[in-house]
Amino acid sequence: MEVYLVRHTETVCEKGICYGQSDVGIIEPCNAVFESIVEQLPQDAILYSSPLQRCVILAEYIKENTQISSVIEDSRLMEMNFGDWELKSWDAIPQEVLNPWMEDFVNIRVPNGESFVDLNDRVLDFWKNRLTSGSEKPVIIVAHAGVIRSFLCKINDLSLKDAFQNKVNFGDTIKIEIL
Repeated sequence: MEVYLVRHTETVCEKGICYGQSDVGIIEPCNAVFESIVEQLPQDAILYSSPLQRCVILAEYIKENTQISSVIEDSRLMEMNFGDWELKSWDAIPQEVLNPWMEDFVNIRVPNGESFVDLNDRVLDFWKNRLTSGSEKPVIIVAHAGVIRSFLCKINDLSLKDAFQNKVNFGDTIKIEIL
């Protein structure tokens, strides 16, 4: 099965702001970037999206400019929940709280949020329930860097602690094959 992992385009958040599950917008105009993304995708596919607007806006554009009939929103595709850190500057997070997480982001939960294992568990649940159904159509997933890194760790048999070896830029489209 062909799966296309598409990261949303750049957000309106300033650099250095933590915005995991905060529903922030994207920088406009974005049609030129969206057009270049659509050119990399199949015209007929099953289209899934994180329910956050930065993904839904792109997913709707993909639907409107292909033969795809619907966007299926799935909360398991949301970015990591950064809890108390949402919309704060990384520099404003006290070092005594930030440092332990930075040293083991895989297992340590953000206060009132998630760890990378928590995100990965959601992504693997999506994988098990949505990507093993034997569909003959390609699948497009519009999501976030953390979610895409989780998929890439699974497909490449990479440890979660090495997830950042997978570079995922705004607007990237990554094609994977699931056997």
